[in-house]
Order: sequence, then structure tokens, then C-alpha cells
Amino acid sequence: MPVDKGTCLRFYKRKDVQELLLEHAEDKELGTRFNERFGKRPDILQYPKDILELAKRGITSFHCSEEVWHDPLQLSSVITKKEMDELRKGWDLILDIDCLEVEYSKICADLTIKFLKYCGVKDIYAKFSGNKGFHIAVPFEAFPQTLNEKPLHLLFPEAPRKIATYITHNIKEQLAKEILALENGNINAIKEKTKTESDKILYYQKNALGDRIPKLNLDAFIEIDTILIAPRHLYRMPYSLHEKSGLISLPIRLEDVRKFQKPMADPNKFLMPLAPFIQRNKQIEPSATKLLVKAYDFELQEIELQHYKELLKSKNKTQDKNFKELKIESPITEDLFPPCIKYIQNGLEDGKKRAIFAMINFLGKIAWDKAAIEYYLKEWNKKNPEPLKDGYIKGQLAHFKKDKVILPPNCNNEGYYQALNICKPDNLCRRVKNPVNYTIIKYKAKLAEEKRQAEQKEKEEKKQQRQEKKQAIEQRRKEKAKNKQAKAADNQNNEAQTQDSTETDNLLPVQEIKANETSQETKLSEARTKFQEQSSQEEPIEPDASQTKVVPQDPNATKNPESTESTSLHTQK
Repeated sequence: MPVDKGTCLRFYKRKDVQELLLEHAEDKELGTRFNERFGKRPDILQYPKDILELAKRGITSFHCSEEVWHDPLQLSSVITKKEMDELRKGWDLILDIDCLEVEYSKICADLTIKFLKYCGVKDIYAKFSGNKGFHIAVPFEAFPQTLNEKPLHLLFPEAPRKIATYITHNIKEQLAKEILALENGNINAIKEKTKTESDKILYYQKNALGDRIPKLNLDAFIEIDTILIAPRHLYRMPYSLHEKSGLISLPIRLEDVRKFQKPMADPNKFLMPLAPFIQRNKQIEPSATKLLVKAYDFELQEIELQHYKELLKSKNKTQDKNFKELKIESPITEDLFPPCIKYIQNGLEDGKKRAIFAMINFLGKIAWDKAAIEYYLKEWNKKNPEPLKDGYIKGQLAHFKKDKVILPPNCNNEGYYQALNICKPDNLCRRVKNPVNYTIIKYKAKLAEEKRQAEQKEKEEKKQQRQEKKQAIEQRRKEKAKNKQAKAADNQNNEAQTQDSTETDNLLPVQEIKANETSQETKLSEARTKFQEQSSQEEPIEPDASQTKVVPQDPNATKNPESTESTSLHTQK
């Protein structure tokens, strides 16, 4: 039943309740809720009257941080991570077990407590959340002060997230068996109580014989919350009321978790505390050291296992005749790296070891050799505010084999890029699942562009060659035409010279004839003159008719002067 103002006022004005709330709120940031309205942050509790005043104003519940601070009031929404780390004193492990069915939550809480004890943890606390879940807590004093030379207070929130994942993995199988046993194997009963869809309540797993065996999918309806383990995340304080149920968030003894019933948390029936919740007024030994180390080791094993499965899948794909594996001929350059890897390049305050694990596999997958990776990591390590030892980097590379490199963690792995606050996706990031895929796509695009440019260059060169060939042909054609014209001109000149010579040769006989004729005329003239001179000296002789020969003449014949003169001369003779 929803809580009302009267119940809240009666409950929170009790001195014992005020003292219990104040004890738990020490060095923690406070969050207040007034039904649907939340109070301002940061805030703290210092005096019993603070609680009474808040009750008069209508407060319904108190919440506090998982982290323990030196001065919570210095927190703000604009504080930097470095300032927050300096302000943080430590953190308590708070495992939030949540399910719609409280009976399933009790089983999960009990198995979680047993597993923590199995890991050697001694300081364990449990409380009912106030509605349908439970909170299991381990104080930060139970953990070692450092892990891998890193102070404990700097391991938040990655360390509690790893622990929650580690516990969930180890209790999941037994939890499923006990829930099925509780419902006598009735899957429909589980589905109805948890309001889970039919296609999500079961999954199938192959056994050694290859048969598909149905398994209860716990992730669909129950969880040990790891998402809410985050900086400045708040949880409901012990002895705070719950708005929806009106019940107390009640601490209980570990052995009574399975026996718990909701009426035990009725504020009107509450008489005295049943159990403490996180006691700091006693000596606490670091009994959770083994748990923390195992959680970190487990994550690496899980990542390697997941990567091995992904590697097997990728190998199966290569057997597909339609699948063409890209062969990287040379190491891919840094300009093609995804945003997350580029952010790592700038140096990190936290998560350097996870970054090394991711980068070794990333660089190995894009054809970098061991020597290049080692040099790259050492140069990167110099940029870190607190550099790792060179021996650690060499140790991580000791078993590096280029032909057996696995993929780095996928983009949706919350323990890596998101937890390190380096996941700054661009448009291409939304299309890929792994940083390597991003770089391969960029690399393919670069190869395609280089191929296009090479083809364009080849095309232009061929075009230039054709142009030059065309120009050469045109030049030869012009030279040939020019030569032809020159030859024709020479031929014309030769013909002209030949013609002139011929005409000259033709003129010579005429001139000779004329010269001969002139010579003959001259001779005849001289002979006539001489004859006349002789005739003038001698007496004329009458011609003898009998001796004179008359030559008949053709009336049509043309008289030849020469022949006439010759005849006359002959007659005279």
C-alpha cells in the first residue's frame, strides 16, 4: 500500500529511527524524495532534527550514495572526474537484487550471500529493499587498500561491476534450478509471476550429443544490477520507507533471508532492529581480497572466451564460398583508427590495463607486429598521468602471436569503452560492433579511393598517350603533306626546266636554217654582183635557140626565188 504523510511523520519522528538513519548516512551524499519529487543534491544528514524537519515537509524516503566521501557537500554536477576521485574516500559494494517475484529475489539473495562466504568474505550485510528486492552489502574496509598498485577508491565503479558480474555467473545455474524446483518445473507459472514474454523465458543450449536442451533465461526477469553501479548513484537507505509498498527497507540477518516475509517490514509493527547494515565501528579485516582478484581474473577469462567464440564464427564464415576475407598487406595507419582508440591515445587516468588489453588485440588485428605494438604502447604510456611499469607492457605482449590475435572487446562491452568514458561514437560507429570493423571499413574505403584514383590516373595517362599519339600522327601527316607539296613543287620546277630546255633545243635548228639561208643569200648576192661585173666587161652573146631549154612551168606552182634565180643563172651560163 502506498505510503501516506501521516505514516511517514510517525515513523521518522522516532528517536531510534533517526539514530539508525544518521549512523548510516555518515560521510555519504544524501538524496531525498517527496513522493514523485526529489530534493536537491548534494545534501547530508547531521542531526536528528534534520530528519524531523524533512518529515514535516512531507519526505517519503531517504537515499544515500554507494561511495564514501571526505566532504559530500563539495560534490556538484560540474565536478571533474579527477576532483571526484580526490574527494572519494572509498565505496561500499551494494548488490541490488531485483525481481517482480519476491520469492525469486530471496533465493537469489541467499545464493549471493553463500557465494560471498565461499570467497572468504566475512563482513556481509543484507536488507529488504522495501518492495520486491534485496540489497547485499560489503563495506569498503573489507577490500584491500590497493589492487595492482592502484588505490581502492580509484577502482569505482569498475570493481563493483566486475564483482557483480562474477557473482551472477557463478550462481546463475543453481538459481535457475531452484526457481524451477520452487514452481515444480511449471514454466507458465514463472512467466505469469514475472510477466515475461514466452519467447524470452527460455533459451536452448546443445548438449554433448547435439540435442537442444531448454534453459531458463534468468536475465529476462531477475538481475543483480550492474548498470546502476555508477558514480554518485544512490540506493534506498536502511530504515527508509518505500513509496509504493509503504514498507521499511529493513536490515535482516543473513540466515533469515529465505524466511523473510513482508509483514516483518510494516512500519506500524516495527519494534527494534533485527540486524545491522554496514557497521564501521569495529575492526574489519580485508576478507574480500580474494573476491576482488577473482572478479578481475574472471572478466579477462570471459573476454578471451567470448573472443574465441567470435573467432570461431569468423573462421566458419571464411568457409562460405561467398565470403571474401580482406587481406591486409601492410599495417593500417592511425588516421583510420576509431574515436575510442584515438581517445585512448591521449592518455588515461583510469583503466590503463584494460586499454592495453584492447589495444594489443586491436593493433594485432590490423597487421601491426609485436615490435611496433610495444613501441606504440610505451609512447602512449608516457602520456598517462600515472604511467604503468614497462614490465607490465612487456608481460602483456609476452604471449603475443600475430597469427592468433583475437578481436578486442566489442563496442557494447560496458566494462571497457563506456566505463572508461572514451566511447564517443560518430556516424560510422553506429554501424559497427567492434573497433576493428570500424577501421576495416575505413581501410576498404581508402583502398577503394586509391584504386579509383589509380584508375583515374591510368585513364588520364592513356588519354594523354592517345592525345600524344594523335598529335604525332597529325604531325607526321602534316610533314608528309609538306613533303608531298615540296616534291610536287620540285617536280613542277623540273618540268619547267625540261620544257625550257626542250624549247631551246627546238629553236636551234630554226636558227641554223635561218643562218644557212642568210649565208646562202649572202653567197648568191656576192655571186650576182660578181657576175654583173663580168658582164659589163664582155659583149653580150645572143642565146642559141637551139641550145636554150625551155622548162614548162605549172601555172599553180609557187615561184621559188631561189629556183628562179638558179634557172636564170643556169640560162645565162
